[in-house]
Amino acid sequence: MILKTQEEIEKYKKISELSTGIIKKMSEKLKVGIYPAEIEEYCWELCREAKVEPAFYGVVQSGNPPFPSSCNINVNDEILHAIPSSTRKLEHGDVVKIDFGIAKDGLYTDHCYTFVIGKMSEEDRSLVMNAKLATETAMKKAIVGNTTRDLGETMETIAEMAGFEVLKNYVGHGIGKTLWEEPSVPAYGLYDGGDELEEGMVLCIECQLVKGTDRTYIESDGWTIKTSNGNKGAMFEYMVVVGKNKPIVLTPMQDWKIVV
Repeated sequence: MILKTQEEIEKYKKISELSTGIIKKMSEKLKVGIYPAEIEEYCWELCREAKVEPAFYGVVQSGNPPFPSSCNINVNDEILHAIPSSTRKLEHGDVVKIDFGIAKDGLYTDHCYTFVIGKMSEEDRSLVMNAKLATETAMKKAIVGNTTRDLGETMETIAEMAGFEVLKNYVGHGIGKTLWEEPSVPAYGLYDGGDELEEGMVLCIECQLVKGTDRTYIESDGWTIKTSNGNKGAMFEYMVVVGKNKPIVLTPMQDWKIVV
């Protein structure tokens, strides 16, 4: 989607503010001993209060059954699309990725933040902080004159310099009147030049960082994606509007705390 007027930008800002507010309140429920499914139930309450629809609920992809939850709560080696668990309670040191979006007034949001329950180990700190750095550095380059390749190379370079891999089977994307729109925004350098960024283009810039290998597999539920080696993963995803000199960040989560 390309926003052409300031009025359109302000409308998207307000909807994105609702969305980030919900994910922030969800994060306040994170603690040792709670089931992710309990947080997902709270997400439904927050959506009803805000009079919005959870964007992921009912999504059909790759022949899977419709996604049954209001959000993804990915714990440790669950890197993407996890159905919140009702069988495993959160534990001290868990790396939790809350991925969430809403639909309101014909527009969609999609963003993700990684939290750690209790004290972070040095290994987890490196994983999480480099995932955050890669995504936030790349999103600053969402300006006219750059391409999706510029964003991807930035994320991949930061990851590899820190000794991590980015997932290559899952990418960022445009967003607007539907949840996924063109262009694709990989977290790695493309062989071609990528797509040119246009002023007003709305993008979801995301990066999943893993250690050792970027291979993954899908659980029997048809949705939950895990690292093949069982290592933890971290993910950040921001929504931005491409600008002439700097992007407009629709989901300004940069200053949020990570350890909860």
